[in-house]
Amino acid sequence: MCNWTKIALLLLMFSIVGCNTLKKVGDDELLLTKNSIFVDDEKITDSEIKGLIDQKPNSSVLGYPLRLNLYNLAKENPDSSFQDWLHRKDKREKRLNNILSQKQVNRLQESFVVKGASEFLKRIGEPPVVIDTSLTNKSLKRLEAYYNSKGYFNNSGDYEIVEGSRKKRAKIEYNVTLGKPYIIDTVQKNITSPELDSIYDISVKSSYVKKGEQFDLQKFTQERERLTALFRNSGVYNFQESSINYDILRDTTLMADDQLMDVQLNIKKFRSTSDSTDINNPYRVARLKEINIYADYDINGDADSLKTLVHDNYIIHYSNKLRYNPKALTDAIFFEKDSVYRDLDRIRTYRQITNLNTFKYPNIEFIPDSSQTQLTSNIYLAAKKKFSLNMNFDVTHSNIQQVGTAFSTSVITRNVFGGAETLNISARGSVGLLSDATISNETFTSELGGDINITFPRIWLPFNTERIIPYYMLPQSRLLVGTNFQKNIGLDKQSLNSILSYNWTPSDRLKNNIELLNVEFVRNVNPNNFYNVYRNTFSNLDDIADGFQDDPQYASYFNPVEEGEDPSLNIPGGANQFVEDVLNGSIPVTTDELDEVNSIEERRIRLTENNLIFATNFTHTKNSKDGINDNDFYQYRIKLESAGGMLSLLANIIPYNENPNGQLLVFNVPFSQYVKSEFDFIRHWSLGGSQVLAFRSFLGLAVPYGNSNSIPFVRSYFAGGSNDNRAWNAYELGPGKTDNINDFNEANLKMAFNLEYRFPIAGDVKGALFADAGNIWNVFDNENNPDAIFTGFSSLSDIALGTGLGLRYDFTYFVFRLDVGFKTYNPAKVGSDRWFDGYNLKNAVFNIGINYPF
Repeated sequence: MCNWTKIALLLLMFSIVGCNTLKKVGDDELLLTKNSIFVDDEKITDSEIKGLIDQKPNSSVLGYPLRLNLYNLAKENPDSSFQDWLHRKDKREKRLNNILSQKQVNRLQESFVVKGASEFLKRIGEPPVVIDTSLTNKSLKRLEAYYNSKGYFNNSGDYEIVEGSRKKRAKIEYNVTLGKPYIIDTVQKNITSPELDSIYDISVKSSYVKKGEQFDLQKFTQERERLTALFRNSGVYNFQESSINYDILRDTTLMADDQLMDVQLNIKKFRSTSDSTDINNPYRVARLKEINIYADYDINGDADSLKTLVHDNYIIHYSNKLRYNPKALTDAIFFEKDSVYRDLDRIRTYRQITNLNTFKYPNIEFIPDSSQTQLTSNIYLAAKKKFSLNMNFDVTHSNIQQVGTAFSTSVITRNVFGGAETLNISARGSVGLLSDATISNETFTSELGGDINITFPRIWLPFNTERIIPYYMLPQSRLLVGTNFQKNIGLDKQSLNSILSYNWTPSDRLKNNIELLNVEFVRNVNPNNFYNVYRNTFSNLDDIADGFQDDPQYASYFNPVEEGEDPSLNIPGGANQFVEDVLNGSIPVTTDELDEVNSIEERRIRLTENNLIFATNFTHTKNSKDGINDNDFYQYRIKLESAGGMLSLLANIIPYNENPNGQLLVFNVPFSQYVKSEFDFIRHWSLGGSQVLAFRSFLGLAVPYGNSNSIPFVRSYFAGGSNDNRAWNAYELGPGKTDNINDFNEANLKMAFNLEYRFPIAGDVKGALFADAGNIWNVFDNENNPDAIFTGFSSLSDIALGTGLGLRYDFTYFVFRLDVGFKTYNPAKVGSDRWFDGYNLKNAVFNIGINYPF
């Protein structure tokens, strides 16, 4: 256990055992334990309203005030405490001076142990929240102001401090009486600009402020924002939200009980930012008279020496030679000559120019004529450097690597063909420490790879797609060719892949991606190492062979050993020959043993054969998150994939070769054929006080057909690991109720459900409690083990459950995570042994991860 972990555990132990919660609460003070809000005698649970309370009780971890008690551990006056200790025994100071010297004793007093420790505890702790009536009155006024904004202008409030049965503790109850709300009786308008008045009349039905509805200040704010966007997208390029205000009047001729009010919308003339008075000219609708694009703009250059080119009514200014295809520039501009100005077009232009990855952030200006109805737009584009070199060094973690280091470098070339294309040539390498010694005979793994990636800022197809996917959706086409080499992982793989993909973003929340062509060739470099890597499979085979180890005719199958030792099959020759003889009937075995050997051989062939995958897939993603600090959102991802279908259709035209199993071969490799679908859903709920409840569900199914009777290993599913079910190691769980029968357990159906409660502990240290459920199964493939096959609702009893807790440290840019998972329900067990068997630290699984799992 590391020193920091020991320190954290000691602090936790001391804070629980040795602290008095009221230690620093004065005799005439009360510790705030709870706030309650009652509105018309109804208790309020809305987090927005509860957030109006200025004083809140001390934070707690599962009901325990950890930070308060850590704060209480700090010495109020560490200097005097040290002096008391120093002089508590005769001659203690003299002995210390002889050992350390007077100067060092003085330094000891100022050290972390004496003084710094108290400062550290105060920094990570939290002082007691003592009831302050001035803050209580401030909170009450906030509540009254809030309900005023909702139309309850006659509301009244008070509060009561309720002392509990435990001394020096109390809670505060806020009580608000609303009264009758005010209702909007009429909505009138006073708009100085006739053009704005016409625009308003067309959209008045969309108004947030309507006759007959209860007064709500938030709706007035929303209406101001709506009108500002409406006018700025209807030609009024210089409209200011500050030009909008409201007059709210109460009709005094009505009875006192009639809570009615008249609302008048006022839209004044344009007001200059340098002048507080209205300008004589009212707001006008403006059109684009001229659009100038300054390519390779240099602020220090001579504008008079620039050359010009007119393309589709856009005037392009450039020096010497135009380096860009004119269409690539004009396609990024969303306003056109003689069109009405729209703020939306300006925003989309900024986004698309940035999406080109060729220019720095653009500068766009609009210059009106004297009538304010004609605009000249100047778009200044400053080019990024043609070439750039990026180098990265990372510390990595994965389900296979416990820890690793990765180095990558890339050379970026911009505007390769003059159409704002970006070419990225990259190389990468990594070395890692394996998380499980059974994965390989070696301790470390290495990986080396490289890619050539070119991106086009448009949909690269022989036909026009602009009507379906307009440029404001930021379309991109990507062509990638890459290779990768893995050593000491499995059978040492070499892969070649090529991808032609298209992605676009219909809105800030939606993303779509189509991989029209995803070709991957996976070659197992060392297939003869199968039984060395998959030791569980080899052990099962070796157990069957034990019955023949004393037969001289099979002696060559086994490794020579000393007398008294138990021989094992030699790898690969003896193991392969034994399997062959069993399957052809040369070695007599029982029916169960024959089935087992047949299953082992099918798995060996499947995992050692090379894979060729010609796939097409579509991915749709939606994310409702508003900013990085939004903790109340949802997101989902849907993916559909099909592989081998086109190659199968071509079999009627192209005479493919076949292997002995009847599979069609391309480049002497059987191509994979399957359909696959995935659904991934994540939901976060903010519980207040930096507490979050996070949920994730995943369902994936891949079905082989035609040229395949199983899914390629690289496209199959596994369970367990730091981002899945944390009570099992990666590849350890499933399939179904099987008990880790293979070294890499995988299947073609997966269900996963995760629930996690996240809460603050102290400072940047966070905590979590989690429950992970799920499993993998085989379905619609060649698996014949009934324990691994999903057969229907009855198989849902095979869903494993892991529970646990975690610690996280927030480094701002990333989160370091340590989770401890316990097997709560293990489907591989029988009967009551499924529940809580081995639920202890000895059998727990420790997971290290970077950032949150979902």
